[in-house]
Amino acid sequence: MKNLAIKYILFFTLLSSLSYSQSRLDGFLTPSDTLNKPRRDAIAIAEVSLVGISLIGLNQLWYADFDRSKFHTVNDNNDWLQMDKIGHAFTSYQMGKHGAQLLNWSGVGKKDQLIYGATLGFGFLTAVEVLDGYSKEWGFSWGDIAANAAGTGLYIGQELLWKEQRIALKYSFHQTRYANLNPDKLGENFLEQVLKDYNGQTYWLSANLNSFFKESKIPKWLNIAVGYGADGMLSGSNVIDNQMLTTNQRLRQYYLSFDVNLNAIRTDSKFLRSIFDIFNMVKIPFPTLEINKNKCVFHLFYN
Repeated sequence: MKNLAIKYILFFTLLSSLSYSQSRLDGFLTPSDTLNKPRRDAIAIAEVSLVGISLIGLNQLWYADFDRSKFHTVNDNNDWLQMDKIGHAFTSYQMGKHGAQLLNWSGVGKKDQLIYGATLGFGFLTAVEVLDGYSKEWGFSWGDIAANAAGTGLYIGQELLWKEQRIALKYSFHQTRYANLNPDKLGENFLEQVLKDYNGQTYWLSANLNSFFKESKIPKWLNIAVGYGADGMLSGSNVIDNQMLTTNQRLRQYYLSFDVNLNAIRTDSKFLRSIFDIFNMVKIPFPTLEINKNKCVFHLFYN
């Protein structure tokens, strides 16, 4: 959906900026020890521009295809077995994390990093929610706002409590058979399905074991991850206009697996650290135990 599309825009924007030589790049990527006003101002201008362009683009390219309406709210908390809500939390968490890191790079103090950087995702997604409120197709959802706040709170709470991110909110995806049954809602190709097919998406709370047991010999890169997914969904609700879209049973799925903390991989290259940090939003495939109300399944490698 839109929240994941926003994340990919951020990802490719960050990735495309890394176009210098290795030595210059490492110097460029090193956080400033004191306030670097040119960096701070550049970040502010870039973020305002990117947010403004993204909102204008969504309004003109996305919402223009749907009928407008007066501002209204909807209660969609039961749709998609709450997968969309977790998607909102994930996007808010990741945008807030990178927003704070960019301010840290410019030498901004910790308090301002949390106030102006970590809230980037919440602020942007709230603006998107207002656009939803004027669309007849959707509507302003307080459930989405709560999910956005939860993602932002997960980042800020850990920084205040531990001064580090011990538990990361991550994402993984695999293609499913449901997209072909309703491609308009779930995506017509792989990229669209990555963004829209909630049946193939899994969201993970990935906890770094060494950060909780610092005196142990547990590898610093080893995480344990608890995931949530769902199956059997062709739309937010499988009943539309009294028509049953599918006889498939809608299932909640719970997962237990291992993961890799890419930020813990040792390297002197600031460039590689930046790449690892970006890709650290994705859960690494590992042997996984799945539990749902019908059965317990072991996956040798699960995406």
